Amino acid sequence: MAVGEAAASRWLQRFLWPLLPLWCCVSPADFLKVEMEGKNQTVLLNDNVTISCKVSGSTPLDINKSGIIWYLKHQANETEHKVFVMYADIQKAFRPGASVSPAGLEKGDVSLHLPGVQLRDAGEYRCNVVVTPEEAQETVFLKVLASPECTLFQEQATVKNDGDKYILCKAYGFYPEDITITWYTWTQKNQEISAVITTGPAIKKEDGTFNITSRVRLEHNVTTYQCVISHRSLPTSCRLNFTQFWRESEMGNTWGPIETSFVAIGCFGVVAAAIIRLIYCYKKRKLLLRSHDPVPQEETKDLELDAFMMSSDGGWSEAVLTQMDNKNHMLSQRTCK
Repeated sequence: MAVGEAAASRWLQRFLWPLLPLWCCVSPADFLKVEMEGKNQTVLLNDNVTISCKVSGSTPLDINKSGIIWYLKHQANETEHKVFVMYADIQKAFRPGASVSPAGLEKGDVSLHLPGVQLRDAGEYRCNVVVTPEEAQETVFLKVLASPECTLFQEQATVKNDGDKYILCKAYGFYPEDITITWYTWTQKNQEISAVITTGPAIKKEDGTFNITSRVRLEHNVTTYQCVISHRSLPTSCRLNFTQFWRESEMGNTWGPIETSFVAIGCFGVVAAAIIRLIYCYKKRKLLLRSHDPVPQEETKDLELDAFMMSSDGGWSEAVLTQMDNKNHMLSQRTCK
């Protein structure tokens, strides 16, 4: 037994000794490696993304002796499927638009390019490179975010809410679902006070993004409302302001909002109506004056002449003058009508 083991030991020594120099000359850097930039990568919805993957140890990469396969594993169902395959002169994209740059292959760059990223593109990507007889692979998780579109507007009063008015703050098309909406309200003296706030649940849309609405009731002692929306897709919070102006009512001490645009339009309408009425009266008076006969100045001159002649005889010049005055009075009345 001991003789057999000794014989086997001597045989291994004779076989492995010549290979020892070759083994010592192989450093860890000579083995195929795949390097990726971190374990997580984030992209916004509808943006383009390049998932980095670089090969070391075999650069420049000979594509005729290499194979590249990109896989995607969805986090929801843990299923893995091919995204892109390249081997020699064969290239196939299983996801529309997926590609690997042929120019980058010469430098050992097998990064995957995806245009117009959607929510379904999120998951774990595996970069698998085969350079016969070696194989290497690495993974990275791609997160897809959607930034909310923020709006702020005033809701009209309705019977169901007893005539109260509200300011609505809405966030559209965001992902993931977690979002924070905060209200800040100030009085005319810049004093922060509490308000009646109602925030509904996030509603999922067909494309996988979410919508949410929050509202605050308008109060008589509040002049400024601010809605602050925070989401992981936003580098800074979205802030929207609404300012209302108040005036004292002519009937008591109640207060009401001044709708400045309607006041301006109303004043303009009153002035315009007054100008139109003045023009109308002026034209109407002018037409009435033109519709009557001109004043017969000849009759007046005849009466004056008769009065002068009669007065020279000392007779009834006064009666003639009276007749002349009466006739002039009738003519003047006829002109003014």
